[in-house]
Amino acid sequence: MSEIDGELPDPALAAAVLEIESHAAVDGWDQKSRLYALVETAVLVEKEPALAAAMGLDESSAEGSFTPIEQEVDAGTPFETVLSSIVWPDTVHGCAAVVERLVLPPSADGQIPDDAAEAQAFAAEHPDRQEVRIVAGVTRAGATYCALRLRAHDDDQSVVGGNELVPELVELLRATLEVDPDEEMRS
Repeated sequence: MSEIDGELPDPALAAAVLEIESHAAVDGWDQKSRLYALVETAVLVEKEPALAAAMGLDESSAEGSFTPIEQEVDAGTPFETVLSSIVWPDTVHGCAAVVERLVLPPSADGQIPDDAAEAQAFAAEHPDRQEVRIVAGVTRAGATYCALRLRAHDDDQSVVGGNELVPELVELLRATLEVDPDEEMRS
C-alpha cells in the first residue's frame, strides 16, 4: 500500500480502514455500499466479553485498536441519504464506509451533464472511466483515513491510502458523529 498525503494517519483508524478494505476485497467487486461502526476494542472486550471472545479478541489485542462492526443498510435507499439520517451513540468512537464508484479523468469535467441520471450514464459509457472501491473512516477525535483500490489494479500492493483522499465522503461520515446540540441539552 502506498501513502499519498504527508500527514501521519491515526494508526488505529488506518488499521481498521485497511482491515475493512481487505475484507471487502475478498468479496470482490460490484458489492453494495457498507457502513461500519468503529468501537474501541478495549471497551468491547470489557463490556461485551462473550462477543469479544467469539471474535477472537482479548485484552492483549484490544489496546489502541478499533473493531469494525458492520451495520445493516437499506440497499434501496441511496447511500448518501442513509448517511444523512444516522447519528451514532457515544459508544461508537468512529465510523467507516465502503463504496464503489466510477471516476473520470479531469479532462471530462466540463463534459459531465448536470442531470444526475445523464451524468451517471455518461460516466458508465466514458472510455477512460475507472472503477474504484473507496473505504473511508473518521473518528470523533477528528482523525480521517481513506483507502482506494482500482479495479484495473486489483491487488493489495496497489491500494492507496491517505487522510483526505475523498473529502466529500469523509464529511458525510463526520456529520454522523456530530452531536445534535438540542439533543445534548435534553439529556
